[in-house]
Order: sequence, then C-alpha cells, then structure tokens
Amino acid sequence: MRAIEVPAYGESDALEVVDVETPEPGPGEVRIEIEAAGINFADIMQRRGVYPGGPDAPYTPGMEAAGTIDEVGEGVDLEEGDRVVAMLETGGYAEYAIANAQMLFPIPDGMSFEEAAGFPVQFLTAHACLFEWGDLEAGESVLIQAAAGGVGTAAVQLASRAGAEVFGTASTQEKLELAADLGCDHPIQYTEVDFREPIADATDDEGVDLVLESVGDDVFDRSLDALAHFGRLVTYGVASGVPAEAENRRLLFENKSVRGFHLGQAAAHDPSRIMQAVPELTEGLQSGELEVVLGESFALEDAAEAHQYIEDRKSSGKIVLKP
Repeated sequence: MRAIEVPAYGESDALEVVDVETPEPGPGEVRIEIEAAGINFADIMQRRGVYPGGPDAPYTPGMEAAGTIDEVGEGVDLEEGDRVVAMLETGGYAEYAIANAQMLFPIPDGMSFEEAAGFPVQFLTAHACLFEWGDLEAGESVLIQAAAGGVGTAAVQLASRAGAEVFGTASTQEKLELAADLGCDHPIQYTEVDFREPIADATDDEGVDLVLESVGDDVFDRSLDALAHFGRLVTYGVASGVPAEAENRRLLFENKSVRGFHLGQAAAHDPSRIMQAVPELTEGLQSGELEVVLGESFALEDAAEAHQYIEDRKSSGKIVLKP
C-alpha cells in the first residue's frame, strides 16, 4: 500500500511517499480502508521533531482517518464495510490503517468521509476546552484564538450555541467572515490590531471570562491580559513553536487560572471524560446545528504541499488528504 513517511525530522519536504506492506489487525483492532485523513497542526510539530512525546522517525503521521472497515480482529463486534472514523496515534496518512476498536466512531448518515475526518480531534478538543476544562456557561464571554482553523471553527459554533459572547481572532478578512458566519460576535483581525484593544473596548476594560489559546509565545501573555478577574485560560497548543510560561505571582494577584489540555493524553488517562461529548456532538452534526467546516483537500502524495499550505496560514477549516 502507499503511505506517507517521515524518514527524518524536518520541513514539509521531509514527507515522502513510500510503498509498505498492508498491516494486519490484531485482537481488539480493525483495519480501515482510508477515504480521508485529517491533518492537524500537531502532525506538523511532530514532523519538526518538537512535539513532546511524539513518535520517533521514521514513522507514518496521521491522528485521525475516516473510511470503511476492511478487516476485523479477534474480539471486535463490528462488521466489514462499516463506515467509521478513528482516532489514531499515528498511521493515518496511508491507504490503510490499524485502529483500536474502542477509538472508533460510526459516521452519521449523510456525512461525507471528508467531514468525518474533521470531526474527532477538532470537536472533541473544542468541547473539552470550552466546557470540561473551561467551565463555560451561558452569558459568559470567550476569546477563541485562530477562530477560522479546525478547532476554532468547532469552538465558535459550540460556544455560540451555548449562549456565550464570542470573540475570535483570524489573519484575513475572509477568515473573519467565516468565523462570523459560524457565530463569532466579535471577529478580530490580529494582523491589523492588537486583540486586547477591541476586547477592552467591548467589555469596558473588564476582559473575557475564558480564552482558548493554542499559539504560545507572546499570544499566551496577551491572552492572559485579555482575561477578566477570575478568568480562565485553557492552552491546548504551541503553534508558534515557542512555549510560554505563566508567572505564579501574576495568577495569584489577578485571580486568573491556566489549564492545559491535550486530547491524546486526556483520552489515555480518562477516556470517559472525553468521550462523553460524542452523543451530543453527533446529534448536533446530524441535525445540522453543527457543521464540520472543510478547507482544501489534497491527494495523499501531496501531503508535503498540504503541510506547507497550513504553515503558510492559507488554510481555513479542516484540511484533509484523500488516498
């Protein structure tokens, strides 16, 4: 089968197309014939070799993939031909992948494979950061960094549906319009203005109750500035590549809290805490209240181009590979 391999850490051109043996499922596993594989910024950080606990090269990247079950391992109560989307540790950038049967979701009727590939990481991360970790309630305000990205578009929809006042940042007018269409009340073009200023104007210098932060570096510090007294910040990424630190004295005197979220680690340590959101999210997607916002689709062999497209900040919504 064809797969994408990272033979050694590096830039986007490190991704190579290789021919490898088709894997066989073991007990409790299934093999999926992949129709669409989601790309996440974590894949890019892993490829660079800067992702804590990431895979050692060489490896095949890809944390989520949608397709049909091709073969079932021992002890699995599923059928060949079932349409599923899987959360993976690695291996999604390929024609076939092995998945733990407990980390599969049935694809709702009417949902495409591309949409399904954009569901698990984005919506489970957004839901957990907003509610399980962020304790967001109706009537509160939230700032969502990168509001037109994969997690961002999911978070904007969920926060708006929950009755929150939504602030969101993006780099272009087109992305801001997308965020506004999804329910962002205050779209902010961070390339033109410091996001702290419109937030201060809209909140009478009080700040927002919650921030979802995924960039690190000075964005993390300015996000703390934008928090109200007793505000919460949930950090779930370091897209800038520069980790940030919170000074305990500042948190103490401003009564602000910072929480970290990592989907893979949370699912490994307490999967029920993550998976409890699946029925609600599935119902929302089936009813049309929620949507997976798709960006560009790339052929499997164009994985390097897809990574560069994201790194150049050209992407909106979910970017997928199609074997």
